Amino acid sequence: MIHQSSIIAETRLLVISDIHGHKDGCQRLLEAAAYDPIVDTLMLLGDYIDADQPASWSTLDFVQKLVEGGAKAIPGNQELKLASMLRRRGSAYRRYASWIGSLPLYIKAPPYLFVHAGVRPGRTLRSQTVSDLTEIREEFYLQPESRLPGKYRIVFGHTPTFKLGAPSGLPWADSRRIGIDTGAKHGCRLTLLDLSMSIAYSCQTFGGYVSGSEVRMESVASLLA
Repeated sequence: MIHQSSIIAETRLLVISDIHGHKDGCQRLLEAAAYDPIVDTLMLLGDYIDADQPASWSTLDFVQKLVEGGAKAIPGNQELKLASMLRRRGSAYRRYASWIGSLPLYIKAPPYLFVHAGVRPGRTLRSQTVSDLTEIREEFYLQPESRLPGKYRIVFGHTPTFKLGAPSGLPWADSRRIGIDTGAKHGCRLTLLDLSMSIAYSCQTFGGYVSGSEVRMESVASLLA
């Protein structure tokens, strides 16, 4: 597995994480944002599926097509769990495992660092383990900003923002971190964040991987300032 990738974002920068099988909702948000892979940069931060729910796995096909079109993706803990399961079983879905293994664990796009779960304070980026980058929670988001490595503003998912103190369905941020898992897995909202324009596009999510048809668009400029 590639440890990191770097890009220079010269166009609109969009990011989404923790889709958890809601591919229709993700597609709806991209359409609402008028995503154009020719001029926009799209970051996908993992947990596209629920590893123990095969009904969600087709979301990986959707994400793969986005990547083939120019989007950038990293794996979440759910993808790594699925890859491990498929390798052990010799499943017909092993192509998913190969693709997941080809993804970088984080992406640098100054001034941002994109990662699934966060980083472990006290370690350089190169010293971060797979577990640090895809599973960390309190050890990352409860730490003082001064203990975070590097100077990047870290954009992450994995931990629902309502657990960070944000209003339900909204992103969370401080001067060094931006949390974008707005609880799609928990019946809250799925959010696509436009970092260039400070706009959040979101839709309601429901059980059975159903997403609401209404897209909410709102400024988050004060949050991201």
